Amino acid sequence: MKRSYYQNTVDKFLAEDINSIFGQLAKNHQHDLEDQQKNAWIKQVEFLKSWLNDIDGNIYFEFSIPRMGKRVDNILISKNFIFVIEFKVGDTHYTKDAQYQTIDYCLDLLNFHEGSHDKTIIPILVATKANNAANDIPSAIQLDTCVLCNADNFEHTLKNFLASQTVTQQINIADWENSTYKPTPTIIEAAQALYKGHNVQEISRSDSGAINLSRTAKAINNIIENAKTKKLKSVCFLTGVPGAGKTLAGLNIANERLKADESEHSVFLSGNGPLVDVLREALTRDSVQTAKVYGEKLKKADAEREAKAFIQNIHHFRDDNLKTEKAPIEKVVVFDEAQRAWQKEQVSKFMKAKKGIDDFEMSEPEYLISVMNRHEDWCTIVCLIGGGQEINTGEAGVSEWIESLKQKYTDWNVYYSDKILSEKSTDLNNEDLLNWLQSKGNKETDLHLAVSIRSFRSEKIALFVQHVLENEPEKANYVFNSIKNNYPIFLTRNLNTAKNWLKKNAKGTERIGVVASSGGRRLRADGIDVKNEIEPAIWFLNGKDDVRSSYYLEGVATEFDIQGLEIDFTCVAWDINLYHDNSVWNFQSFKGSKWQNINQDAAKNYLLNSYRVLLTRARQGMIIFVPDVDNTDATRPKDYYDKTFEYFKECGLTII
Repeated sequence: MKRSYYQNTVDKFLAEDINSIFGQLAKNHQHDLEDQQKNAWIKQVEFLKSWLNDIDGNIYFEFSIPRMGKRVDNILISKNFIFVIEFKVGDTHYTKDAQYQTIDYCLDLLNFHEGSHDKTIIPILVATKANNAANDIPSAIQLDTCVLCNADNFEHTLKNFLASQTVTQQINIADWENSTYKPTPTIIEAAQALYKGHNVQEISRSDSGAINLSRTAKAINNIIENAKTKKLKSVCFLTGVPGAGKTLAGLNIANERLKADESEHSVFLSGNGPLVDVLREALTRDSVQTAKVYGEKLKKADAEREAKAFIQNIHHFRDDNLKTEKAPIEKVVVFDEAQRAWQKEQVSKFMKAKKGIDDFEMSEPEYLISVMNRHEDWCTIVCLIGGGQEINTGEAGVSEWIESLKQKYTDWNVYYSDKILSEKSTDLNNEDLLNWLQSKGNKETDLHLAVSIRSFRSEKIALFVQHVLENEPEKANYVFNSIKNNYPIFLTRNLNTAKNWLKKNAKGTERIGVVASSGGRRLRADGIDVKNEIEPAIWFLNGKDDVRSSYYLEGVATEFDIQGLEIDFTCVAWDINLYHDNSVWNFQSFKGSKWQNINQDAAKNYLLNSYRVLLTRARQGMIIFVPDVDNTDATRPKDYYDKTFEYFKECGLTII
């Protein structure tokens, strides 16, 4: 697959006419060509033609990085090195943002482009009018810093580097160009890329043996097209292991339907407020920035309005449709985490207290189906079903969806994978409902995503966490030993040590942050105040210069803030609302000025799931911080913290 606008050997590039090269760049450019871009390309070609004499290798212009929705200005492959070159024509300074951007491109190649995995990748930032800067080559090779060059010293810097390095093996260009690109985007990156026009194949892995996202998307699209053609009403349940990409699949479907036929008015609905806020803000910012790059004007308010139409809060959708009996404008709705929709009692209580409706007698699943059932011709509901992450009371589960269909909407076509019948995490354990689903529904194998893609470094993180929380230290230890080289997990009693570990391991704009249970109230003694709420969009999206961002390691995200989202490296701060003693987990809640035992099984399960969420938010590694206390504070008994720390040691974690 050709990923660049222009590619050639250096020799042929040097011999080729500038107009010919420019013509190929312009031909492959999919946007209106602004003067600024034309001039930048011409300058780049002129500079490189003057700099690359006597260099043996291959040159690439505008190399695609679909996970980031961007293109690298240039890649130069020479000997055993891949030089990622970012131009800032006319700039007089090497800005931090430009340096981070260049390093991010390198990290993307290193992590996701198979031909680059074991190669030396060098980030070079060229600010053509900047002053000379001292370069730390070993640091650049580790991708901790950029090589900084200007128009006068680029050639000298490049040739000195090539002359000083021992080369044992040349890169095979044909293999490199044809090697597969297996990105694993964050949900934020995925939403931006899909919204921008990339397809799911470009931004997702295609591992053999896994039922990949493109097959799932095809299956759901077929269900929608069948409903549309035959004037049917359909609902399909998409299941998957934790981190398998259900939300990504849902965003992809909503986006594809929107692009295919705007009259369908597809929408992605989620009850996860922070997720909705973060994705909307990310899409808004990206749309404005993209427009700026291509010389277009887009007001933030207009971009925000479009993003809000694409991604909505499920409760707002519900409330809007209380005001009218008309069918909603949307024909295709995707419900994220559909098993978390509210039970009848929860909705009834809310409607009475907040909406002044005394006789509301429907669960949220039943009501949402009734809203879509107002359509006279066709519609499709796509329910994304997760498991093991229920952290709120009053959640209905899959059973309530099936019960509503069985009792009141038997004319709807139901599609499911066989995994929904056997997965204990889906809570579908009512034999009557199971029998009805099997007799009335349509089984589709591709409606299950089988492999976790959350952490590209290891697919076994969820299994490790499961063993930790199910009190199986030997099994946890075994799994940890199989992943620790690719996915580091450390243990510490010192918060500063944890923060320094995060800062040391993150490169470029890789995001770091502190997370903790919303019930971890006595972490406040360590400066971690879970009651001091963050602004999720700012915490997840703002840069290193903003004290409110995750990078500052001051604001802490709880399970409610971070569920459904992820960052690169986390510090999981552990409090004794969940502590280990007498070989079992113990459950507490802090009330007033003291801890109280939690006795209800449901509440215990919510707490376990809260920590499950926290332990599965890091894409590349984490460090668990268990405070080191004395017995001077009655609310922080030393024994509870120490025994919890010892349990993690049993699970195999390395102490720093």
